[in-house]
Amino acid sequence: MFTRAIVRIPGKSLINGLTTAGLGLPDYDLALEQHAKYIKALEVCGLDVTVLEADERHPDSTFIEDVALLTGTCAIIMNPGVPSRKGEIAKMRSVLGDFYDDIEDVRDPGHVEAGDIMMAGMHFYIGLSKRTNESGAHQVIAHLEKRGMSGSVIKLKDVLHLKTGVAYLEHNNLVASGEFLSNEAFQRFNLLRVDPEESYSANCIWVNDTVLMPVGFPKIRNTIEEAGYLVKVINVSEFQKLDGGLSCLSLRF
Repeated sequence: MFTRAIVRIPGKSLINGLTTAGLGLPDYDLALEQHAKYIKALEVCGLDVTVLEADERHPDSTFIEDVALLTGTCAIIMNPGVPSRKGEIAKMRSVLGDFYDDIEDVRDPGHVEAGDIMMAGMHFYIGLSKRTNESGAHQVIAHLEKRGMSGSVIKLKDVLHLKTGVAYLEHNNLVASGEFLSNEAFQRFNLLRVDPEESYSANCIWVNDTVLMPVGFPKIRNTIEEAGYLVKVINVSEFQKLDGGLSCLSLRF
C-alpha cells in the first residue's frame, strides 16, 4: 500500500518540453487543471501528497517520476538520459531527505529515467531505452541487491519508456501492450491485454487497489474492472502531448 506521493506543478515552460507525439503544444491552463485533478485523485486513494513548486528552468520537470526511484527502504536518484533533464535532480536529495535516510545515486556513464523501471513486489524490471543504458540499469540493480531486492533488464524496441507499454497492478496482474505481450519475462503474470488502438492506456497506475487510467479507453477499462479493480479515469491530454502519462506525474511510496 502507498501512503505518500510527491508531485511537481507544471511550469509555463511546459510548452517547450520534449516530445515525439506530434499532437501539438499543450495548453498550459488546461494542464494546470488536469494536474490539480490528478492530485485530488491521489488524495482520494488515501495518499498524503507533497506538492513541489514549478521549476521553470526545466520544462519536463512535472514528470517527476523519471528523476527518482522510491522503494520501501531506500531512494535512488536517477541520472536522466537527456541533457536538458539533468538539472532536475539537483534538489531531489533535499526533497527526499524529508522521507528517506538511505539515498543512493546513479552516476555517469550510467543513465536511467525511472519511467523505465517497473516494480513488481521486490523485483524491479528496468527497460533499456534511449534514456536508460546498461551502466545505469546495473547501478540501480546493485543498489537494490544490497537491500535484499532484485532487478533485471528488458530491451525495448518501440516505446519511449518501459512503463509506456506495461503496468503492474499487483495481485499478479499486468497491463501490457505491443512488444510486451510476447516478452518472455512477463509470461508469469496474468496479462491484461491492451488493443493497439488503446496503447496509450497501458500507462496506468495502481494506487491501493484503485487503478487510475487515462480517459477514453473503454476496452481496457472493462478488462481491468473485470479483474476486480475500482477504476478512476483522468484526462491527461496535455501531458500526452509531451509523451507523458499518469505514472510520470508522481512519485508514489
